[in-house]
Amino acid sequence: MEKKENGLDGKKQSGRVIDGPTNPMVTPLLNDLYQFTMAYAYWKAGKQSERSVFDLYFRKNPFGGEYTIFAGLEECIKFLANFNLTDEEIYFVRDSLPGCEEAFCDYLRGLDCSDIEVYAISEGSVVFPKVPLLRIEGPVAVVQLLETPFLNLINYASLVATNAARHRFVAGKSKLLLEFGARRAQGPDGAISASKYCYLGGFDATSNVAAGRLFGIPLRGTHSHAFVSSFMSLDEIVDKVLRSSDGKSTCEDFVGLVQTCLTKIQSSSSLQGIFSETNQSELAAFTSYALAFPNAFLALVDTYDVMKSGIPNFCAVALALNELGYKAVGIRLDSGDLAYLSTEVRKFFCALERELKVPDFGKMIITASNDLNEETVDALNKQGHEVDAFGIGTNLVTCYAQAALGCVFKLVEINNQPRIKLSEDVTKVSIPCKKRTYRLFGKEGYPLVDIMTGENEPPPKVGERLLCRHPFNESKRAYVVPQRVEELLKCYWRGNADEAREELEPLKELRNRCIKQLENMRPDHMRRLNPTPYKVSVSAKLYDFIHFLWLNEAPVGELH
Repeated sequence: MEKKENGLDGKKQSGRVIDGPTNPMVTPLLNDLYQFTMAYAYWKAGKQSERSVFDLYFRKNPFGGEYTIFAGLEECIKFLANFNLTDEEIYFVRDSLPGCEEAFCDYLRGLDCSDIEVYAISEGSVVFPKVPLLRIEGPVAVVQLLETPFLNLINYASLVATNAARHRFVAGKSKLLLEFGARRAQGPDGAISASKYCYLGGFDATSNVAAGRLFGIPLRGTHSHAFVSSFMSLDEIVDKVLRSSDGKSTCEDFVGLVQTCLTKIQSSSSLQGIFSETNQSELAAFTSYALAFPNAFLALVDTYDVMKSGIPNFCAVALALNELGYKAVGIRLDSGDLAYLSTEVRKFFCALERELKVPDFGKMIITASNDLNEETVDALNKQGHEVDAFGIGTNLVTCYAQAALGCVFKLVEINNQPRIKLSEDVTKVSIPCKKRTYRLFGKEGYPLVDIMTGENEPPPKVGERLLCRHPFNESKRAYVVPQRVEELLKCYWRGNADEAREELEPLKELRNRCIKQLENMRPDHMRRLNPTPYKVSVSAKLYDFIHFLWLNEAPVGELH
């Protein structure tokens, strides 16, 4: 069955075609079976079109921190814009539901998201527990079919973006952060998603070529140990010719030039005793790589010995390139004591700059990799190091420190009747009714508190004193006089309606929002150890209503 046009004139909204999800596996069948069993039961009961409101939120910040980065919204909107079930998919659902009536297939065949509305916090924003990231409104059976895909698209995206932001925070603004996780990610989608959302979270580039093409993320990469060890000697280099960077002259024997430069380094008075003979096969590999990429020469120097071979060989090639008007980029360290080695490498570079009068030779980039994570980068900072760029893979993309964010999708209203989900665990009690959410800022410009109000309550006003209450703890309350008020939930999907909605923004804009909002957070909320919890509250009126509904819905026990 061909893709049918949904209620948006063929995936159009606000006059623009919205592409499908990045991963073609994101279809309505990317769902838990119980979403379809509920849809069928709603349909059998004649409730499938009842107007419902659901909140998507999380209960606890990840990684022991006090903030989260919201990501994945764009993919949710793309899913909505292209929502439909083919006949093949419909018949599979029918055969998976015991006793399913054929008329239900006709119902599924007519489903689209033309009657759905989605209000969301802007992607890339700093967000906090209990505050709805999305509010989804529409026919209850259709909204239930959005639950699993939305949670799948948001949970990992927000988790890995937060992980990236935490790595950026500990590394500092000046360091380059490179995502190297494709080979260790949880499958192809894990790799692509990680690259996208690590960039959103503050990383500068990725090694993932597919992600670079799909999302416009800068690419970075050099070579592996295999490339170095694949060479046996300089005799393997057949084409030794390299034109100068300005094209005005040609070096007929670049290999010989490299060997001359190595001799200069060996006779350097300031580097006596550091090395004697270097590994010539490694020198051959570096020379060959420089001939291929004279404008982007960056070498992995720890295949044999960093200071006795890798660095002298690299510097010989870098000096040879310099004589032809090129500038080597730098080196990568993938093992050993990174703090010590990076410091020694920098000294080596600076010594050659002074002795051989080569401008900026001491400023070449030192990149470190080797199973780095937030803790090791923090430890390197405390030890002191000369690393300019960190290549981080496994611990970043797998979110090794925490497996999942734990977003949930809860019904808060149906047919204009607020609903609540109760639990003996108060953290699992939902906040009922359709709500509006605001961020209140203080005198210093920092966000002070997020507050949820009922839909029809007047919004907080700048300069007016407002009582903010913890949703469930009656003793936790505070007055706030906001200096700025920002409403968080904006309409990103309005189905058939002609009314305006927010446009999907380029990835770079989402990244800029993330970085800017993190810079505007109070430092004590951001620290790695024992951060101050950010306050999330409800208005006094909503607080009273939550507890009224709680008492109304909770059964009264009886003692015997």
